[in-house]
Amino acid sequence: MIYFEDLQVGSETYFGSYDVTREEVLEFARKYDPQPFHLSDEAAAKTHFGRLAASGWHTTAMTMAVIARYVVEDEQAGLGSPGIDELRWLKPVYPGDTLHVRGKIIETRPSQSKPDIGSFRTETTVTNQDDVPVMRFTSIVLIRRRPTED
Repeated sequence: MIYFEDLQVGSETYFGSYDVTREEVLEFARKYDPQPFHLSDEAAAKTHFGRLAASGWHTTAMTMAVIARYVVEDEQAGLGSPGIDELRWLKPVYPGDTLHVRGKIIETRPSQSKPDIGSFRTETTVTNQDDVPVMRFTSIVLIRRRPTED
């Protein structure tokens, strides 16, 4: 189990990859972001996207799927997140892309009010198969501290 005390500022993690499919782009858009350039090749061709593009929120959800799988498999003592800062969609994501998710710990902080919890901030960068950054954000994560023997 990975606890707060195991984290080091500056350490980097490769969380994994995600293959973006046309079917999933369309399904997500129909349910959550039904803008024409997420639903139609013809409509997307008339925009700066040039072709069908994934919703930024879909890119965020695919990224979360990669991170969550990693955290569960790596058995971290995570307690969720109170939020993210500075979310930026840098480039379009298209069906056929493969997303790669990496994180770098930029800060750790023990809780002042809850001695059994700490938090850390991670700068997460998502790149496509050409190593071009498509999304970046900073997340705040809560994590348990290592239990002490009484």
